[in-house]
Amino acid sequence: MNNHNSEKANRRLGKGMMIAAWVLTLGLLTLFFNGVLDDQYNPNRQLNTVVTTGEPQEVVLVRNKFGHYVATGAINGEAVVFMLDTGATDVAVPLALANRLNLERGAEAVFNTANGKITAWRTRLERVTLGGIELTNVRGSILPSMGGDEVLLGMSFLKHLELVQRGNTLTIRQGM
Repeated sequence: MNNHNSEKANRRLGKGMMIAAWVLTLGLLTLFFNGVLDDQYNPNRQLNTVVTTGEPQEVVLVRNKFGHYVATGAINGEAVVFMLDTGATDVAVPLALANRLNLERGAEAVFNTANGKITAWRTRLERVTLGGIELTNVRGSILPSMGGDEVLLGMSFLKHLELVQRGNTLTIRQGM
């Protein structure tokens, strides 16, 4: 009888170990594929800035699998995810993110977007950084209708830079 209980205990332990191994495997696969998906959406999480003495600062972005240029940058020293949008007049910040960044709401303004007219607030961004490129006193807009945490990096930032697109890369240069 003692031998029978020992076999039952061993089988139970074996099943438990098998379940634990599957749970661990599924957890590791989930982490791996989340990282792969993140890299496909934002292949520019770690930006390298090319600095040559006497030359303008340069950042090279790789297009994501959806055809967009998405990159990690910063507003007022706080990390954000930018989507470059040459059709956006300002740097457009979702309301929830603007609140976390403590951005001041200025005058209300009505904007014409691809989705129709929206009401937003004007704001000023002390510093906007993309790689080694940093601009100060950049015009922005706080959009209450914009979801998520992604910031549209619009022309109030991009108009000060030189943009050169070749294939799947976009080279951004800051003049001297």
